[in-house]
Amino acid sequence: MNDKNILNLLVKSWSVSWPMILIMIFEFFISLTDVYIAGIIGKEVQATIGLVSQIYFIFVVVANAITVGSVSVVSRLYTAKDSNELSVAIFSILAATGSFGILLSLAGIFLSDNIINFLNIPDEIKKFAVPLINIYAFGLMFHYFLVNTNGILRATSRIKISLLSMLLAAVLNVSLNFFFVFHTPLGFKGIALSTVVSVVVAAILNLYHIRIFLVLKKIDINFIKRVFKIGWPSGLLQVSWQLGSTVLFLIIGMIPEKSIDVMAAFTNGARIEAAIFLPAFAFNMANAVVVGNYMGEKNMEDAFKSGYYTALMGSVIITLITVIVIVFAWPIANFLSNNENVVKESVNYLYISMISEPFMAFGVILGGGLNGVGDTKSVMVRVISSLWLIRIPLAFVLGIFLNYGSSGIWWSMNISIFAQCYLIGRYYFKKRWLYNEI
Repeated sequence: MNDKNILNLLVKSWSVSWPMILIMIFEFFISLTDVYIAGIIGKEVQATIGLVSQIYFIFVVVANAITVGSVSVVSRLYTAKDSNELSVAIFSILAATGSFGILLSLAGIFLSDNIINFLNIPDEIKKFAVPLINIYAFGLMFHYFLVNTNGILRATSRIKISLLSMLLAAVLNVSLNFFFVFHTPLGFKGIALSTVVSVVVAAILNLYHIRIFLVLKKIDINFIKRVFKIGWPSGLLQVSWQLGSTVLFLIIGMIPEKSIDVMAAFTNGARIEAAIFLPAFAFNMANAVVVGNYMGEKNMEDAFKSGYYTALMGSVIITLITVIVIVFAWPIANFLSNNENVVKESVNYLYISMISEPFMAFGVILGGGLNGVGDTKSVMVRVISSLWLIRIPLAFVLGIFLNYGSSGIWWSMNISIFAQCYLIGRYYFKKRWLYNEI
């Protein structure tokens, strides 16, 4: 396979995935604005936003898992041109989505005090966390509809409607953030309320456009079962990853000195890494399409080569972005916080964590190729193993037991990424996945 063919394949994949990339960028600016506003209020609020975000994403993970399955089911029914079956499937998925969303919203509202009291975090954080969780929990049911309707719109060739909804959500969130926090008595609570309002509006807009598919309002449990069967590996992986991030926050809270500063720095660093992850995930999606297409043609050799070259090219791009972040680490950190200690810790985080970004990209993009052939379980096992057998134990040992503090925790994250890249790469290059019947 020559370079020209590889480039043509990447261009084709990009034409399919660019709206999704823009959606992710909008989501990134929403989270970045939350952190920025919180930083203006104070480091305690900024650290709380990071912690609450981790907890919130754990609640949202079921929606993401449902979406993985619903995209697969709906996309097949849509191309099959069976409007009645498609209508039943979408209504069934929305019914399941609404049920889980309402259940978890109520759980978040009534259990917020217990959740925060259970966590070993400083008291300065607890007083901000409970009201924020209560507000976010109220909007959770709408977030479930937003995530899944976005998936349904993608699966029915209406991704530009989803793109418009997320653009509106981003504009609303950013503008309302400044208004609620600085021009109303809400204060820090306005950060959460702005997100809820934007999610509600975007979800309603999506539902309005999906109504054309709801000819038959009938629930079929078989469609719900199919969706969960396809989506559970993704859901388990996301739950594990978010729990791991939450545990890292708890480990950071054990640092004897400046733990709140380090928590705020971790919050800032995670947002910056999210921006770097965007192009990596773009190549991940492209690789899934390219490798999946070749496997459909039974062209196994080209499937293998295209996956490898896509991962290599994506890693080069991520390396260039990483260098830019390192060069401008101080200005970026100063933008996200006006606290001197938080800025120093954020820069230290960036200098250390950026080392593993190219390896992260290579593993993630190869994982996209494996996802393209339906081998999601192998990716799940390797990512979870690197997280819980390496990152979490090593973070405690280096950061707390051996007293290397925040630097020890950041290096534990690097080492786990190296291991994750190695495990996925080793599995990929053995080529056994080329012959798996999934």
